[in-house]
Amino acid sequence: MGKEMVSVKNKVMLIYPPGKLYQRGEDRCQISIEDSTSNAMRACNDLGYCAAVLEKKGYKIFLMDYQTEKKLFDDVHQDIDRFQPDLIMISVTNATIFGDITFADSLHDLCDAVIVLKGAIFYAPPPEFLSLLDLKNIDYLIGGEAETCIVGIVDYSLRNEGTIEDANNIFYKDSNGNFVSTRFHCWMENLDGIPFPARQYMNNKLYTRPDTNEPMATIQTSRGCAASCIYCLSPQISGKNVRYRSPENVYAEIEECYYKFNIRNFFFKADTFTLNAKWTNQLCQMIISSPLYKKIHFTANSRTNPISYETLLLMKKAGCFAIAFGFESGSDETMERIKKGAMVKHNLQAAQWAREAGLPIFGFFIIGFPWETKEHLELTRKHIFDIMPDFLEVAIALPYHGTELYKLCKDSGTLENGSLGTDIYLKSGVNGTCYLSQKELLAYRNWLLKAYCLRPSYILRRLKDCIYNPLILLNYAKYGLRMIKNTNR
Repeated sequence: MGKEMVSVKNKVMLIYPPGKLYQRGEDRCQISIEDSTSNAMRACNDLGYCAAVLEKKGYKIFLMDYQTEKKLFDDVHQDIDRFQPDLIMISVTNATIFGDITFADSLHDLCDAVIVLKGAIFYAPPPEFLSLLDLKNIDYLIGGEAETCIVGIVDYSLRNEGTIEDANNIFYKDSNGNFVSTRFHCWMENLDGIPFPARQYMNNKLYTRPDTNEPMATIQTSRGCAASCIYCLSPQISGKNVRYRSPENVYAEIEECYYKFNIRNFFFKADTFTLNAKWTNQLCQMIISSPLYKKIHFTANSRTNPISYETLLLMKKAGCFAIAFGFESGSDETMERIKKGAMVKHNLQAAQWAREAGLPIFGFFIIGFPWETKEHLELTRKHIFDIMPDFLEVAIALPYHGTELYKLCKDSGTLENGSLGTDIYLKSGVNGTCYLSQKELLAYRNWLLKAYCLRPSYILRRLKDCIYNPLILLNYAKYGLRMIKNTNR
């Protein structure tokens, strides 16, 4: 008598759900792209990394960014019918979590797959946090760097290999259906050992450079942040010890993107790209000495302290087309209380050096901390006009669960109903500051953006960027119309 056939479970589906565009691959800035004024969608590297490590283990992969593809729920259902996944991982955000769970419930009703939610909100949350969510149809929650634990989850669930307790930074269900956490605050030290995101599964044309609309890859150069900003989740999720990839490993990924995927523009993702000047300079020198010199361009985030003029010059020479600074506030009191590690004078100096190096500036600012009055907001407005960033984004402080800001908002009575399901542009989870209502904060933000971006002098500066490339004019017009629409609601 022949052996009975046993079905092999090896199909994994990795997805961003349909709906509004959200920066789902981020830990600290899970923002709505559509409700921002000038942010662009970045590549789904969180899915790409998971795909890469699972593929090495022999699993079949289906990866889809439904939201950016502008696909519908019917498309998801059709893909499930065709692929017949054994496990589905959904990347979620703080703002979309309730809708994401509803979406996951619909998949549970449609197929028999194991359901995994991955998101920063599940990183070592307080005990009462999970009780706020209806997770009856969810099997696992990933709160940390997903590619370091997804193999353990999939091996255990589909192959009955290993023990689930060895998968760090997750929640799993015990025999009574209660979620149990494994060890959190565990991080991989050797980042060079992580395979590059599996871009062959990603539609790389979806993720573009904001001005030219050319494909732009996201390359994670380091993980962790040594800062202590009270509003940010990064130091908790990725640790305060900054772990760097080697410049050689980063450059190898650049080469793969260039030669294999025809990508020439890059966002170097790091909380502290310029913190280690020696490392940054090594990478820039490697690019300058390479065959790709003057063939690729990149942008990166930076702190205003520490930063040096020499590093900015070298970045410009290596192909940096813009630099983003988290200036945050024009109030030294606020800068000190948010534990930014920089003051107004550092912001001004960094902006001056960037301009002298020929680097356009993307300035990020935050208003609405519990102690802030109209005077604090006015200082930030003045600071924006002193810095004169080329591109501007103003957010309202969002108290994520697990941050010091959340506790401050709770203690001050400004926390409304928690931060879940809220957004830094529309509704930040607070009912204002101790002195200003949420309505006043939103009105001030909208007025400030229009007051800055609709000035004739600002528009003329942007038009000069378009002299040799009409496509840039079209993209600027698109972002301008989006800003006007979003600030007139």
